[in-house]
Formats: sequence, structure tokens, C-alpha cells
Amino acid sequence: MLKEEHSIADLTSWIQLHRITKVSLQTKHVLLQRYQTPTRVLDSSELRVARSHDTTRHARTDAERDLDWCKHPEHHLLTFADPRYPQLLKQIADPPLVLYVHGTLDVLKTRQIAVVGSRNATPYGRHIATTLASGLAACGITVTSGLALGIDAAAHHGAIDGGGDTIAVAAHGLNEVYPRRHRRLAAQVAANGALVSEFPLGTAPRREHFPQRNRIISGLSLGAVVVEANQRSGSLITARLALEQNREVFAIPGPVHSPQSWGCHQLIRQGAKLVERLEHVLEELSVAGQDPRTQPEREPEQYPELLAHMGYDPVTVDVLVARSGLTTDSVCSMLLQMEINGWVESFAGGGYVRVPKI
Repeated sequence: MLKEEHSIADLTSWIQLHRITKVSLQTKHVLLQRYQTPTRVLDSSELRVARSHDTTRHARTDAERDLDWCKHPEHHLLTFADPRYPQLLKQIADPPLVLYVHGTLDVLKTRQIAVVGSRNATPYGRHIATTLASGLAACGITVTSGLALGIDAAAHHGAIDGGGDTIAVAAHGLNEVYPRRHRRLAAQVAANGALVSEFPLGTAPRREHFPQRNRIISGLSLGAVVVEANQRSGSLITARLALEQNREVFAIPGPVHSPQSWGCHQLIRQGAKLVERLEHVLEELSVAGQDPRTQPEREPEQYPELLAHMGYDPVTVDVLVARSGLTTDSVCSMLLQMEINGWVESFAGGGYVRVPKI
């Protein structure tokens, strides 16, 4: 939604400058410092050639579409000069000139922690991300992520289930949702926080956009928690950007033989804060008001003899029978009760894993 004190001409100039693809963001910021306003930058000799050769031939029409989009009460367009622009994001080396926001603007001012990780998350990773995000939300911390499959989605769901706010930073224009299967989740995020993008309407998700959007995820946040990541994961890019932005970096350890843990273990070796419980994040950031539900849970009093034979890797009923010496009926009955109580999780193929508590 547009603020009345912003003139349409001024906003149009910001959008047109933002949409020029032949000039780098760094150069645009330099020119803005020199000429003070986007209108003067657009009229400058430095940009005349770029504007004449830019691939966006219908700049004014595109700007009008963006302005029409902002007429919706839940749609907002923030320029770098707007007082509502997130101050923490302004501090990074290359802040976006324009932010498109679908949802509640006030959530951008809240304390945020980024929770990111692998798209091919394991049950262990999804559970950790959901539990961690729920705990952060219960403590009044906004959970920021990228709406991707796997860990990102689990983090958003966890924050919403925890009754808190969440922000999803997109790698495309906000007139669409990617991945498409997350349309319902995107609507939930907008209703419980905000969808954010620097990409103009009509911009499709491209491979090169995702590392670019990652700097916004980390730039909005006080720190970034990597839950699962292989050694080539985009989440490691987010962690590196967080370090460059002087943000805290946290990593969740995992099974040593799991490729999805190797990226996190690499971060820990490089100095990232190892996180075993929610308190490890809260203490590092000196966040007050911890929720009692985030305290470590005791081991279940029921069936300790069976739990002792389970790890965090999938195991079948037959293996548990062989390890424990119990009957098949007894093991199945115990597993059912432990699954109901949230201590184990079943998955396709008939296996079970122990549910980690964070």
C-alpha cells in the first residue's frame, strides 16, 4: 500500500531506476549519493546510454504495474529512502533499492533469526527446523527463511505453529509463488508476517537469483542458523554472507556419515556456533524472555529399554527385535506409544527414527 506523502512521480523514478538491468546495484547507490534523487540519477549523463539500451523497453508501463500492485492494502513498496525500510538491511554492502512486501510491514522491524538449510532435508533436519523455529517464535523472535522445500518450509511452519511471525524472502517477483506447491504456505506466511522480494513483478525464478536473495535473508537477521547442508548447499552461501555482514552464524550438528550434515560440520570447524538447544541461540544473542517450553525435555520414562537401541538413523522393527530381545508384538506396541508421545517418527518403508529434542 502506498503512503500518501510519496509522490507517484518519485516512486515511478525509484522503480524505473531499480528495473534498469545494465547498471550494477553498487553503481546505482554511488549515483544516488551523488545526485540525491532517483529522478536526477535517471536524467544523468551516466545513465542515458544505459536507459536507451536497457532490455526493459516499457519502463513506465512496468512501473505503473508495480504501482497498481501496491493499491492492495497488504501490498507495499519500500524504497531505500523510505523510513519504513529495515534499518538492519540498510547496513549491508549492497542493500536493495526497492523492496516489494506482501503482508505486514511492522514485522520487518522485529528481531529476526534466519533458519536455512537443505531442500533435500531428512526427517531429523525437518524436525529440528520445526522445533527450533517454534521455540524462537515462542520467545518473540521472527523466523526468516526462503520458502524453499525442506528446511525452509519446516522453519516457516514451525514459526506459525509456535504462534509467531515469519518472513519469506523470494527469488522472483511476488506476483507468483515458487515452488508452486508452496502457494498455501506462502499465503500463511503473508498472514503471519510477510513475503519479501527485491525482484520486480514479472521476474521469474532463475538459478542466479537465489544467491542474490540470500544476502537479504541474512541481512534482515541478527544471525543465521544452518540446520542441514551438504558441502555445495546454497545455505553455506547464506552463512558466508552473514559473516560478511557481521551477523552471527550457527550450525546444527548431525550424523557424521550423512552428507546433509557435512556442510554444518564444516561451518562448525570454521568457527560457527554449535547449537544443540534453543538456549544456545538465545544466549549468544542475549535474548531475554525464554519460554519454559524451550527447556530440554527429559528422556521418556516409558520403554527406555527400546529407546536405548534406537539412534537417529532409520531402523526397522526386525532390527529392534534383534537388538532388544523383545517380541515383535511388544516392539510394535512400544513404537506406537512412543510415536504418539513424539519420541519416535515413522517413515515410508516401515522404519523408525528417534526424534531429536532441541
